[in-house]
Amino acid sequence: MAERLQKYLSRAGVASRRKAEALIRDGQVTVNGVRAELGESVNADDDVRVNGVRATVQAHVTYLLNKPVGVISAVSDDRGRKTVIDLLPPVPGLHPVGRLDRESEGVLLVTNDGALTLHLTHPRYEHEKEYRAWCDTPLTERDLHALRSGVTLEDGPARAFSVRLEPGGCTVVLREGRNRQVRRMLGALGFTVTRLLRTRVAHLGLGDLEPGDFRELLEAELKPLDYTG
Repeated sequence: MAERLQKYLSRAGVASRRKAEALIRDGQVTVNGVRAELGESVNADDDVRVNGVRATVQAHVTYLLNKPVGVISAVSDDRGRKTVIDLLPPVPGLHPVGRLDRESEGVLLVTNDGALTLHLTHPRYEHEKEYRAWCDTPLTERDLHALRSGVTLEDGPARAFSVRLEPGGCTVVLREGRNRQVRRMLGALGFTVTRLLRTRVAHLGLGDLEPGDFRELLEAELKPLDYTG
């Protein structure tokens, strides 16, 4: 089945569709040895190359990783630190879906499926993310009310979709994913998070995975997300 060249390049993990369009306009893409034109379509058996390197669409694979503390949620790191990609099989195009900061741990999805990444990270879909936070001092019901009502952060107001007390801290559910949001929300109330574990993304939980362990998600597990892969 024919598809637009920029979509093919995106699915091949070369670049986003917008950046793929720029590559085509700049003459860096060829189809069957001929310089590509913006707007043309290709088939699976066409020879698509970017700067002479063939671009091939890989079968989609998604891993659920229990990210350990100290590992970077990135494809690579210019300071040589270990990344989540280092913990997984060498599948072309793998990238983390969103981020967990270096000091945090728990559920992180890693995939080569751009449609899945967009679906899980776009704010309009409001997929839940659940975190277990341990704090330096106990929280009270008044603190929980403040988290539900909303606190002011430097990048705007933020509130928990739900929150409940736990021994030594709380469990927080968000429907957005700003940088270090749980830590910053609790920090706005005067608490320091001593440990942060993401226990769930949408309906996908840790199960019995130990830190650093991962498993490939089945199609049946991804189907409830209702996205086009």
